[in-house]
Amino acid sequence: MSSGLILASASMARARLLEAAGLAIRIEPAEVDERAIKQAFGAEGLPAHSCALALAEAKARSVAGHRDRSLVIGADQILVCGGTWFDKPPDLGEARVQLEALRGQTHELATAVCAVRAGTLLWHTVSRPQLTMREFSDEFLDDYVAAEKAALLGSVGAYRLEGRGAQLFERIEGDYFAILGLPLLELLAFLRDCGEILS
Repeated sequence: MSSGLILASASMARARLLEAAGLAIRIEPAEVDERAIKQAFGAEGLPAHSCALALAEAKARSVAGHRDRSLVIGADQILVCGGTWFDKPPDLGEARVQLEALRGQTHELATAVCAVRAGTLLWHTVSRPQLTMREFSDEFLDDYVAAEKAALLGSVGAYRLEGRGAQLFERIEGDYFAILGLPLLELLAFLRDCGEILS
């Protein structure tokens, strides 16, 4: 197990994925103006996956700036549906509105992860799984929001695929781990290649 890995994210889902895979990590959420970065990329018409990678790198660099020896992992995820970028909903009312917009549609989760040490970007990758929500009823939606409550606010899609959120979907294509917030298999391969974990 690695002793010098830092996750530059407040996402407990990402932390759980890494810990479940046997990695010892420290969590140090980054101080990054995500809104400004998203606005800049949107204004230039750049794709969401490029923005997700820029956000991941900004987070990793922010933390790595005062952690010279540690390997810092940065990650970010942007949901795109019909050309619109979605953020985490601020409240349950907005979560419901977001789910109504995604109902019956296919969306993409642009998910990026990178590794930075001593100011140097060592590695990065982007995964872009596609998810199609079914045409669920308003009654189901009301029941779902009431059951999940605040858990909906921690995801850009207002769902947790690893839980009750699985009932929202009719099809998913792509990396399951990336949907949860981290292209885990690619990250583990990098960590083995650079000697951070046993190969």
